[in-house]
Amino acid sequence: MEIEKLKDKLEGSIILPRDAEYEEARTIYNAMIDKRPRIIIKCINKKDVVKAVNFARENKLEVSIRSGGHNGAGLALVNDGLVIDLSEMKGIEVDTESKRAKVQPGRTLAEVDKATHEHGLALPSGIIGSTGVAGLTLGGGIGYLSRKGGLTIDNLLEAEVVLASGELITTNASKNPDLFWALRGGGGNFGIVVSFTFNLIPIRNVYAGPMLWPLEKAEEVMKFYDKITKNASNDLYGFFAFLTVPPVDPFPQHLQMKKVCGIVWCYTGSLDKAAEVFNPIRAFGPPILDFVSELPMPALNGMFDGLYPPGYQWYWKGNYFDELTDECIHQQVIHGSKMPTMLSSMHLYPIDGKVHETPQEDTAWANRGARWAQVIVGVSPNPSDADKITEWCRNYHEAMQPYALGGGYVNFAMEDDQGRVKESYGKNYDRLRKIKKKYDPDNFFHINQNIQPAN
Repeated sequence: MEIEKLKDKLEGSIILPRDAEYEEARTIYNAMIDKRPRIIIKCINKKDVVKAVNFARENKLEVSIRSGGHNGAGLALVNDGLVIDLSEMKGIEVDTESKRAKVQPGRTLAEVDKATHEHGLALPSGIIGSTGVAGLTLGGGIGYLSRKGGLTIDNLLEAEVVLASGELITTNASKNPDLFWALRGGGGNFGIVVSFTFNLIPIRNVYAGPMLWPLEKAEEVMKFYDKITKNASNDLYGFFAFLTVPPVDPFPQHLQMKKVCGIVWCYTGSLDKAAEVFNPIRAFGPPILDFVSELPMPALNGMFDGLYPPGYQWYWKGNYFDELTDECIHQQVIHGSKMPTMLSSMHLYPIDGKVHETPQEDTAWANRGARWAQVIVGVSPNPSDADKITEWCRNYHEAMQPYALGGGYVNFAMEDDQGRVKESYGKNYDRLRKIKKKYDPDNFFHINQNIQPAN
């Protein structure tokens, strides 16, 4: 039997529907997704990945790639196909002299943070520690250090990639530069990245945390936030949020379960100057809660992990904005205040500062002119809330279209966003299609926000 032969060749393992581990192996972060793969191959090295790709191609199996399993659309899984699972490929090497890290795709952001932090270094990445580094990077990589250090892809120096042909190649600015360009924002369309080499930036502790204001002040807060961040140094980052105060310590009891607005700050400048930078921010309002203080960078990146464990229902939508007009802000407040569950939220992430210093044509990520990336997130532990959170997200997203730039961050896209892919890549889309044709002409890698090969 072909599978038995493959088992003998692999150093990793194969999991089939009849196996005891199958249900756990097909479980991903978003419990709204329920797909049943025919085969799951848990790879432990790049040779296993090559063998898995060749097996899938030779047996005409649809393939999905799993690393962190964090993708909201559930693109880590495929019905009746083969999942190439990279979650056990956890190698990481930090070179303190060159300030670089070589990371395998099974690592989460929390694990990367831990490895780099002990050397006083950090990788600009996301905001949830359980996110997989691979998917986050290939989509762009937005997070707390974006204004200071750029996107995650702006710090990618090299990648090792298994192509649909089964060939393992290296890509960087001088080797296979067209593929290197496409990987930086083009998602999982071009191959399976089995190692990433990143530039790291010198950051150990930051002045960071959430500030909250009453929901009735949301329009004022958004206008203030827009103004104060517009001309701020790249050391000041903060994302705006609509949220419900969790019913847990350390949040004061009188605020728990109240709908509020807030900003989660991250200041990377001199800690001696932090109080001076935040004086005008604290004077506004003032906030009803101020948890901003000196923190190790990993503590900030993992701050919300406990609120959002795997296994909840998720639905999300994304937008880009150039500016927050008064009418846009008004509509944001109307829809943001209707959060249907305690864990549902809306975040506005700044993507200016260092992000704008990279020319639009230098990477596949095509949104260098936008100031904000928005994500509207419906979340609940209760499966019966699935329709409710989906409807809220869709309605909110639709209301934002007159003010948005078009397209959306591919890491915030669901399976029903496939029609927005061309718009999300803008002028880079045709170039991406040509590169897709070169490296994956048969669209072997299509369980993703798919870029069709050029004709």
